[in-house]
Amino acid sequence: MDVVQPAVSRRRELGDASARSLLMTMLGEYVLPRGEPVWTSVLVDALAVFGVEEKSARQALARTAAEGWLAPERLGRRVRWALTPPGRRLLTEGAERIYDVGGECAWDGTWLVVLVSVPEARRDLRHRVRTRLSWAGFGSPEPGVWITPHAAREAEALGVLKELGLADDALSFTATHGALGSEAAMVTRAWDLSELAERYAAFIDAFTRPHPADGDAVLHAQTMLVHEWRRFPFLDPRLPAKLLPADWSGASAAALFHDRHAEWSPAALRRWAELTARHEPE
Repeated sequence: MDVVQPAVSRRRELGDASARSLLMTMLGEYVLPRGEPVWTSVLVDALAVFGVEEKSARQALARTAAEGWLAPERLGRRVRWALTPPGRRLLTEGAERIYDVGGECAWDGTWLVVLVSVPEARRDLRHRVRTRLSWAGFGSPEPGVWITPHAAREAEALGVLKELGLADDALSFTATHGALGSEAAMVTRAWDLSELAERYAAFIDAFTRPHPADGDAVLHAQTMLVHEWRRFPFLDPRLPAKLLPADWSGASAAALFHDRHAEWSPAALRRWAELTARHEPE
């Protein structure tokens, strides 16, 4: 059978943090659409397909529950897990972002600019600002300056800054690029598109060749396809074609993702249903 060898290393794949990340991928891809609780044994067996040991699988479940995304329900000696409302919301929003990456982006030349200052000493807060605004598609050409060609994301930025207690001192405005400097240079300073292109090329290389033939193989392939692709909403700002390099690899990677997902999804869902049925009480 064909086994996908993704960019992530085998050693990292087996770690506790990666077990939790794989668990989140499975919850979004298989548990969320079914809308039903899932037994611990199903998740443990599914993670075992990736070489995750039972102890790491159970630790991943415990951490995910502690973060508020899963709620346990004990039935006799067995436990099953249901997505909490915040968990469903998180995974639904994540799925929307995942499947939107690589789509066409119309643009009228308007930039949204957000100015937000965080003291150097508050490194944790600076990291949270960077993480949250990057997820929203913003780039930072200069410290404290965040830009995006998606002016409609102002409300999202406002929500992030309110949550972090920074909205009162922040500023936002829309503008077009002026005569000083070049728009291309500004984009290069705000986003590392060369590294992103390399990641897209690695994704294409990993998922062009596999043709999984049986249940576990297709479950592995589909899960890793989504698992690797779900990194890109954090990395890809979805810039308009005008701002991207020629022969942008992101378009080819997106086409491959959607083709493979449509091809493998029915068999992967059947395999998940088989695992679920196997662990149902008699």
